[in-house]
Amino acid sequence: MGSPGAKAKREARRAKIEELRRAERARERRNRIITISASAVIVIGAAGTGWYLIDRNEQKQQARTQAASAPVKGEKSWKGLGRNHVTKPVGYKMSPPAGGDHNPTWMNCAGNVYDKEIGKTNAVHSLEHGAVWITYNDKTAERDVSTLEEKVQKTPYTLMSPYVGQSSPITLTAWGRQLEVESASDPRVQQFLTKYVQGKQTPEPGATCTGGQMA
Repeated sequence: MGSPGAKAKREARRAKIEELRRAERARERRNRIITISASAVIVIGAAGTGWYLIDRNEQKQQARTQAASAPVKGEKSWKGLGRNHVTKPVGYKMSPPAGGDHNPTWMNCAGNVYDKEIGKTNAVHSLEHGAVWITYNDKTAERDVSTLEEKVQKTPYTLMSPYVGQSSPITLTAWGRQLEVESASDPRVQQFLTKYVQGKQTPEPGATCTGGQMA
């Protein structure tokens, strides 16, 4: 049997140990709470970021869709154009023609550049196949002609030729669509090509641009 002093020391030690254990359990509880709270914040933040990115992507997609469906600034358009095959000249309502009855043989339009005027009725048939026809008059700067030639040669479903009778230096024509510009550097040139080469306006999408008339 120990002395009262020794017993008091043991009890004090046990009390101290129990106090330390309570403190340790309290720290563990606090750490669990902090960990759970931090995880919740991360999850919520990640979810918020994910929804933000999804929303931003949807907004961008909607903007692209709207841009694709909107007409190119300054373009003219026509509807209800005839599509009969004829072998006689056709009196078109616009110059250069942007659609209507046309020759059974199309002009090759696989990036073809012609240095002389081509048959209107043949070119219109190319438009029916989804081609964009770029024409220029004698007022067009030589550097613009060279720039456009390079662009056409790199772009399937296009063709290019001089067209003396047009009022604008440069005209871009697709089936039922037409745009007049002053220079090849006008950003609308590429916009028109992007939108209308094999675009939604094409009466015969996928039809060939080779095997037709060359000159």
